Amino acid sequence: MPHSVDELIARLPKTELHLHIEGTLEPELMFALAQKNAVALPYASVEEVRAAYDFSNLQSFLDLYYAGAGVLLTEDDFFDLAWAYLERAHGDRIVHAEIFFDPQTHTARGVPYATVHRGLCRALAKAQQQWGMSSRLILSFLRHLSEDDGFAVLDEALPFIDEIDGFGLDSSELGHPPEKFARLFARCRELGKPVVAHAGEEGPPDYVWQALEGLQVCRIDHGVRSLEDAALVARLAQARMPLTVCPLSNLKLKVVDDLAVHPLKKMLDAGLCALVNSDDPAYFGGYLGENLLACRQALDLSADDVVQLVKNGFEASWLPSAQKACWLAECDAVLAAWENEA
Repeated sequence: MPHSVDELIARLPKTELHLHIEGTLEPELMFALAQKNAVALPYASVEEVRAAYDFSNLQSFLDLYYAGAGVLLTEDDFFDLAWAYLERAHGDRIVHAEIFFDPQTHTARGVPYATVHRGLCRALAKAQQQWGMSSRLILSFLRHLSEDDGFAVLDEALPFIDEIDGFGLDSSELGHPPEKFARLFARCRELGKPVVAHAGEEGPPDYVWQALEGLQVCRIDHGVRSLEDAALVARLAQARMPLTVCPLSNLKLKVVDDLAVHPLKKMLDAGLCALVNSDDPAYFGGYLGENLLACRQALDLSADDVVQLVKNGFEASWLPSAQKACWLAECDAVLAAWENEA
């Protein structure tokens, strides 16, 4: 058997903390649901959809993302969407997933919040029952919409608040700074829930500062532009603030021109709590395992680098401390067994 770091990647238990469930909608399922629900798509075939996955920036991706989400109408649709992702996650040895969903994408089309929520929760419960995969559900607000729109969907979600584990902020970053949502995030924190936010992907390091200080987030989603600000790097390192990095997404959306110049390794070397995730894998050409393999190759990551990235994921997760400790110990055991085979 080849003794490779890629083999180690396959064996390690993993988390995924930056995953948009609507972004796991593969073209095949998109077409099947469109046919079932009599929804017209602007594409004639699966191949035509895949050909459209040549994005120039974040907005060009979002346009297709929102069009694709239009096929999701029933509770079973949301169950099928989530279950397809969870099966792939299990194949990547993901043992804990913290999943974003965008209810405003659906409520704006007349789909009740409850329909979305119940379908997703059924799939997460099945993954727990079938494989012991733990999960958390993060309601993410769309930043290109108004703060009042966010308050409206929060009101619709309140009957389900015990099944919502936290709140996030995503969609078009440029022109929509985190501070736009200060009141909404204060309300979420009053509800006793942790908050996270996308910042420093296309937006400047200042957006990361705003997320930290204005929204009081416990994680930064993306954060790759943080390296442009030395004081910010020091702050993030000192606080062990997690940065949920999505390398293949950054490549596909032209945040970086080549994976070989991606800042992930520099982030690790700077002592940042960076971890790898897949973001919207159906659109960006890779689930979690493929992201790790691509980074290992492009950035010449060592076994220690890979294990650190994976351990950072458990550290950054919302798992109880005892479960974190168990998974961290398993990472060490897997590494030791792999090294003994050399």
